[in-house]
Amino acid sequence: MSPEPSQGRGLLHILTGCTGSGKSDWALSWALERGAEIVSCDSLLFYRGMDIGTAKPAAADRARVPHHLVDILDITEPMDVTRYIALAREAVAGIVARGRPAIVVGGSGFYLKAFLGPVADAVAVPPALREEVARRLAAGGLPALLEELRACNPGGLGALDTANPRRVARALERCLASGRPLRDLADDFARQPGPFDGWTLRLMRLERDPAELNGRIEARVAAMLGAGLVEEVKALLAAGLAGNPSAARAIGYREVIAMLEGRLAAADLAAEIARNTRALVKKQRTWFRTQLPAQEVISG
Repeated sequence: MSPEPSQGRGLLHILTGCTGSGKSDWALSWALERGAEIVSCDSLLFYRGMDIGTAKPAAADRARVPHHLVDILDITEPMDVTRYIALAREAVAGIVARGRPAIVVGGSGFYLKAFLGPVADAVAVPPALREEVARRLAAGGLPALLEELRACNPGGLGALDTANPRRVARALERCLASGRPLRDLADDFARQPGPFDGWTLRLMRLERDPAELNGRIEARVAAMLGAGLVEEVKALLAAGLAGNPSAARAIGYREVIAMLEGRLAAADLAAEIARNTRALVKKQRTWFRTQLPAQEVISG
């Protein structure tokens, strides 16, 4: 595929695909052919030390092609989408200023979607309010928060996942902080410009036959365990992994933690990681189909 003339602020290629589909290798070849640079869109590649369980691109490959937003945080440092997209914009601007093509690579849906539209509204939630909502959740549980949230939203809660305590809490925080219902906040959010408005975005998805992908997942899990995933997790736990819930719950890491804590038999570790990876792939396929605009499908 040849780069097209840029329009507006520039041309940005975005490659996504299911876990295990081979995005990193495909992007590396693509970038080598075009003198491009890669911007990671993976919610775990930020973290130093999370190498084996994330299938992080090898140091030799990163020396051949510049990879941005990889190994930029210690395991205890938080990342959110607002910070991520600011770093991504800075990286993309630098690549384009050097006269090189840029390709964003990853399958982390929340971060990926940030390239396609607005990522955050202007509602600022004071820390004291967030702590108060957390106390209410602990004391009264999800039903109590939902009752209060519905009182703030006589027009309904829309598509909010009312079974998810974290999302209900965040919704209530925003209503209380702004004094406005979710529908009004959503309307304001939809009118905001996206971080890459004015850019030409080419969205590509790497696709593989399900049976082939399943085989790749099995091989990937075996390779990770053979490369020392258990030892990697032990080192990360010593460095504070448990204090980073998003990273600790990632597939591969959470199963090893369960084994180390005696909640999963060592003999079942590989099968459990593979099973959870296949479940993730199923969710990813649905998400790509329902949450993203039209994509150019590339056969792996």
